Amino acid sequence: MEHLLPVRIKPARVLDVGAGTGICSRLLSAHYPSARLMCVDCATPMLRVARARGPRWFSRHSYACGDAESLPVADASIDLLVSSLMLPSCPSADAVVAEFHRVLKPGGLLMFTSLGPDTLRELREAWRVVDDDVHVHAFIDMHDLGDALLRAGLSDVVMDTERFTGRYQDLSALTAEMTQLGVNNAALGRPKGLTTSSRLACVAEEYEKARRDRTLPASFEVVFGHGWRAPQRSVNVSTAAMMRPR
Repeated sequence: MEHLLPVRIKPARVLDVGAGTGICSRLLSAHYPSARLMCVDCATPMLRVARARGPRWFSRHSYACGDAESLPVADASIDLLVSSLMLPSCPSADAVVAEFHRVLKPGGLLMFTSLGPDTLRELREAWRVVDDDVHVHAFIDMHDLGDALLRAGLSDVVMDTERFTGRYQDLSALTAEMTQLGVNNAALGRPKGLTTSSRLACVAEEYEKARRDRTLPASFEVVFGHGWRAPQRSVNVSTAAMMRPR
């Protein structure tokens, strides 16, 4: 929302993709009170929570269960598309960004956040000592996401990152928060079976080496990006230019 504040637009239709329980949707509604807001998420139970927390009477909100790679939205119908931390769970960033471009109006704005490769690096390093399997999602680099926006046809693309460090009492507190947020490992090559308690104990022991000030750190690299769908250009052709010499 802080990144949106300096952007001078008055969207008539706003789309929140990966709306979850509607945290970002409510902020968007307050910032653009006259806009029609559509919340899309692949989890119906989360959308039920979002609807229950949203306005009850004369609401300009609508809710739809859908996949980010195949949005239930008409072509060129959205003025502002916002997506907060949804991209890491998608198999193909290119497919999602192309779908974002499809639903944006000419001159429409995409604003999103994702997670970069430094996210959960302490946990990744702890697992690396235990085995060679992929236990932590391989988050996409900021530059690769920017390239995906350009390939989709978006223009004036701007990418930025901010780094935060979470503090946890132990590894179970971190994993419990990730589970509560619905975060899971969607990386290709991840182990399919259950992790044994002995391996988890080894990871926890290795992670303890990073403990500082009585807490365990967890790094989060938040990627911010935005891009515009290029406006349609009107072409004026004079009658003289259309006439062919005989």
